[in-house]
Amino acid sequence: PNSAFYEAFGADGMLALAAIIDEIPADIPVILDCKRGDIGATAEAYADAAYGYLRADAVTLNPYMGKDAISPFIKDSRKAAFVLVKTSNPGSADFQQLVVASGDFSDGLPCEEVDSLYSVVAKAVKNWSPALGAVVGATDQATLAKVRADYPDMWILCPGIGAQGGSVEDVLKVGLGRDGAGILPVVARGITQSDDPAAAAQAYCQEIRDVRDKLAAGTWHETASAKQVSLSRQICEGLVHEECFRVGEFRLKSGVMSPYYIDLRRVVTAPKLLRMVAQAYAAAVEGLDYDRIAGIPVAALPLATAVSLVTGKPMIYPRMEKKAHGTGNRIEGGFQPGEKILLLDDLITTGGSKLEAVEILREAGLVVEELVVLLERGTRGRKEMSEAGMRLHSCMLVDELFAYCHDEGIITPDQMAQMRSFTESV
Repeated sequence: PNSAFYEAFGADGMLALAAIIDEIPADIPVILDCKRGDIGATAEAYADAAYGYLRADAVTLNPYMGKDAISPFIKDSRKAAFVLVKTSNPGSADFQQLVVASGDFSDGLPCEEVDSLYSVVAKAVKNWSPALGAVVGATDQATLAKVRADYPDMWILCPGIGAQGGSVEDVLKVGLGRDGAGILPVVARGITQSDDPAAAAQAYCQEIRDVRDKLAAGTWHETASAKQVSLSRQICEGLVHEECFRVGEFRLKSGVMSPYYIDLRRVVTAPKLLRMVAQAYAAAVEGLDYDRIAGIPVAALPLATAVSLVTGKPMIYPRMEKKAHGTGNRIEGGFQPGEKILLLDDLITTGGSKLEAVEILREAGLVVEELVVLLERGTRGRKEMSEAGMRLHSCMLVDELFAYCHDEGIITPDQMAQMRSFTESV
């Protein structure tokens, strides 16, 4: 429960909160969302209130004042806490994405290692105590994937599923630990604002179980996942080799300067890379129910064609500018109204042309609810697609490309941190 909504009603609200917690079976842990962040006697009092009066089992904490603000909440070995690492609110970029020194200052010398502030916080959380977990927003898949990759055994509290744009499948795909656990997906408004909250809660619970079981089927963590990681690295290698990913200073169409440039139109010049990319798309949409693939002109048309050949699904494409001659078609290729369409593009940063394509296809009577891209950059695109009633599926996060380049010595830690910071700000 979120303490603030009970505190707003004063003493009566706190009595109601205590009564609700009392109704929860003893074998179900209670996480009190209170985001405390003070020190000393004040922190001790907050801990006493959460663990004593309210009898919660864990709390959420703000780490801005350092370890002193955390320690009072984990003195009792039976209790735990989740520390804010990377939240998904728009203002999170003000501090959490700052690039800061990240090394050991014990020798008093300047530190050459740098990283995003949220990464430094995650490292501290891991080092402070095994009783601590991280809070990472569900709508920021790149950060969720990075935190999980850096800390395979850390528990992650993941709010933002449902009304806020996060999906159960996307979160579990990148957030599950090595043992098939380690993440706590949080659905709030998707339940409380439902016409039937009980039914909504049951449906989300069943979805979590179904997705978890699907991912675990056939020793997914040992085989399918490993194959996907291998394919992703091969694609990263191909993208770098074909100069689809370049490092430097590039002025984007918006006028903003970027420390890297992605041009996926060059994928078509390398048949082997194009084949691997098509396989990655096919794997990303495996199990989805759709009748046709719709590639968005121009960059995605050859990619959609390749995916059509791999999956056997027919392809169409929307004309982004209305044809002024001949039939005047807005959609090329055969289709029937009511058919389910898988929209396909190369990269997503914002909704942009995707939303325009969705409108054209829906006006023709087609059902368009799924979008797949090769690379997902940032979190804005996912939010905008969710608001348009679209589910986004990505083959890779751009952070995986950064990590590959770092591992291969193509970019320095400083450059990787700069790229991540830029990506999170767009």
